[in-house]
Amino acid sequence: MANQDSDDEIVLSSSALDALKEFYAERDARQEQFAKLQAKAEEQHDQQQQKLSMEAFGEDWNESQFWYSDETAAFLAKQLLLNATADMTIGVVSAPSVFVALKNILNAASPEEPKPKLILLEHDNRFAVFPEFSFYDFAQPTKLPAHLKASCDRIICDPPFLSEDCQTKAAITVNWLFKPTAAERKLIVCTGERMEALVTRLYKSVDLRTTDYDPVHARGLSNEFYCYANFGSLGWKWRGEGK
Repeated sequence: MANQDSDDEIVLSSSALDALKEFYAERDARQEQFAKLQAKAEEQHDQQQQKLSMEAFGEDWNESQFWYSDETAAFLAKQLLLNATADMTIGVVSAPSVFVALKNILNAASPEEPKPKLILLEHDNRFAVFPEFSFYDFAQPTKLPAHLKASCDRIICDPPFLSEDCQTKAAITVNWLFKPTAAERKLIVCTGERMEALVTRLYKSVDLRTTDYDPVHARGLSNEFYCYANFGSLGWKWRGEGK
């Protein structure tokens, strides 16, 4: 009986075969789209004319990748850009969808509008198609190009994991990036609700507080997600106030 069972062929149902074909078709389409983006990104002029999309970068859940919706990414990007000047630098730590939104907004802006410098710290090497990219491993929070130290006026950080170790090391990176002489350090941290006590303690020196803005992820997220900031905005209130 054992030999007979081992010789039996595995036959997939027609619905399973259709689902498998659809999965491979979507994967191949993303790979083709990414290849086109990579080719265009090699030419600076072409890159600035093209509206970028996170659709080219499929999420890898093993890397804890959960992209924001376009609306959330654009909203967060606008908070960082408000009243920014050309001599400022905005740092994006583990939040590539916000980086892409920032690129799109700046690329669409008129030549007269001030355009701050951007930097992207990210573990996924696919984003090396952008010249602002630097490889980032939160386990080595300051193993980064030396010129990035004390270079940022404004930062958004979305630590990849909901653990004390990851959150603490991400905070080390943020503190390492901030300009000590910046007149106004602006910080946004997006992470899980259950990290609230930890992150507000880690960033106590910049008065990080919990906002009532709820970030939305393109494919949903089971964990309740909060947006923390150290500055006020017309787009949010402080969570818990007025209750």
